[in-house]
Formats: sequence, C-alpha cells, structure tokens
Amino acid sequence: MSVLTSPKTYTGLAAFQAADAVLCAIPAPFITTALDTVGCPQEVRPVLPIVKAASAVGLLSVHRFPGLARLTTAALTLYFVLAVGAHVRVRDSIANTVPAASFLALFAAMTLRGPRAAD
Repeated sequence: MSVLTSPKTYTGLAAFQAADAVLCAIPAPFITTALDTVGCPQEVRPVLPIVKAASAVGLLSVHRFPGLARLTTAALTLYFVLAVGAHVRVRDSIANTVPAASFLALFAAMTLRGPRAAD
C-alpha cells in the first residue's frame, strides 16, 4: 500500500488540477506572470484550463477506469517534462522550477506504479 498508488492520492491531485484549471481560466495574476516568464504564447493559454480540467477528470477516473487514470498520469508526466524544459530554457529561478520538477517526479512515479484497486 503506497501513497503513489492510492485512489485518494489521485482524487486529491484531481482537486488540485481542477483548482489550477480555474486559476488559469480567470487568469490569476501569478499564473500570468509565470506564463510570461517562461514565454508561453498567448495562443496556447486558452487551452491550458481545458487541458488541466481534462486531467482532473482523467485522475478521477481511477475509481472506475484505472487504466485511464494511469494514462492521465503519463500525459501529466509529459506536460511537466515540457514545463521543466520551459523553465530551464529561460533560466528561471530554482524556486520557480522546483514545483514543476516535483510534479514531474510525482506523476512519473505514479505512472510507473499505476493505481491500486479502489478502497
């Protein structure tokens, strides 16, 4: 029994992704600043809330479709590879890069382990 495989972890991360989707849709000033810093094009920004909301749904699927939840963690791993790459490309501060790198490590580990059956 691992935190990485727990459906509760998937549910908690889904809530986080849903909140992040809302903050991107608003857009919250600190998100706009972060996207400006990494040079995210204006044309891409309207898609981010949709992607984040979809990832929340995918993570919540752990209760009925664990394979879809695992696919979602794989997609989030790729998303955070790109995010870390963007931070490194612009030589962003360590403080701004560490959260993306942490999520990269978390979702990669979750993808490797996969979810366990719902409790």
